[in-house]
Amino acid sequence: MYNAFFDLKKKPFKLVPNPEFLFLGKCHEEALAHLTYATSQGDGFVEITGEVGTGKTTLCRVFLEDLDKNIEAAFIFNSKLNSTQLLKTIHKELGIISIANGPVELTIDLNDFLLEKKSQGKSVILLIDEAQNLGKETLEQLRLLSNLETTRSKLLQIILVGQPELREILDTYEMRQLRQRINLSCHIHPMTKKETFDYITHRVNVASRKSQTLFTRSAQKIIYRFTRGIPRLINIACDRSLLVAYSLNQKKVSSSSVKIAVDELDMRIRNQPRINSFWKKTAMASFSIIFIICFISAAIMGIPVKWPDKIKGIETVSKTLKEPIITSEPLDPVNEVEPPLIEIE
Repeated sequence: MYNAFFDLKKKPFKLVPNPEFLFLGKCHEEALAHLTYATSQGDGFVEITGEVGTGKTTLCRVFLEDLDKNIEAAFIFNSKLNSTQLLKTIHKELGIISIANGPVELTIDLNDFLLEKKSQGKSVILLIDEAQNLGKETLEQLRLLSNLETTRSKLLQIILVGQPELREILDTYEMRQLRQRINLSCHIHPMTKKETFDYITHRVNVASRKSQTLFTRSAQKIIYRFTRGIPRLINIACDRSLLVAYSLNQKKVSSSSVKIAVDELDMRIRNQPRINSFWKKTAMASFSIIFIICFISAAIMGIPVKWPDKIKGIETVSKTLKEPIITSEPLDPVNEVEPPLIEIE
């Protein structure tokens, strides 16, 4: 819609991964280097984590496209599979023809395939995206697949890519055997402010007929503040900002256009760092248990419990404890833009 108006060949901020628009921040470059190194060394398990929208899938595709011709790969993006479905999907991705149906027979056929590739001087990689969705049974099957080896090397290299919940799962007691086999672990962080500015400029220039600056510096600052450097959110905010500027007949995206766009999207990033849901739930459960135990103990011992006349969040608790509670400074708001938070998957 706005391509001709801004002299663009194509939309610069589409959500689909496009190698033409590839931009790697420092964390992405490090993760890609780790993957390349692990592949060259034939390490058994590799774990890559990152928040939603930080570019994990794009990184996977870049990695797979640059693989050596002597490396074959099975890329699984639908991770909600049981152990048998996983094995059948691996067979399909690698082109293994088999009439087996059970996990034992499927594993035997896979082992024969891997040995054949090894004799040809080739190696095989299994890359699973959204690995946090894998069940315990399937993760155990992956651990068993890591046992496929010769006396000198592993026959199958496994790369797990997923959200931070993947690390929480692997850190549990039940998964300790699998955790011990992970030779390399890397976490992808959101882009910095400078990387965000460079990212926006890069995508605009790739999509433009000639080099140009469509977003003012103040507009870029607001975009970073609201997206916190998460590529997917940057794309959404920039695309909507271009549409707003087009509707206002503005040749450049100003801070006012971005504010309108963000308001329309009802998108606001929290000022405080997000606490992982796992730890948040654990902390709340622990606090509740301690509170109940103390209350029951006081009742048994006949100690009267004095309730505050008025409970008002942290301030009342602070006064009751006679100790100040220090909280971090909230982020300065951008003028009067205070849209409610929504979750973007």
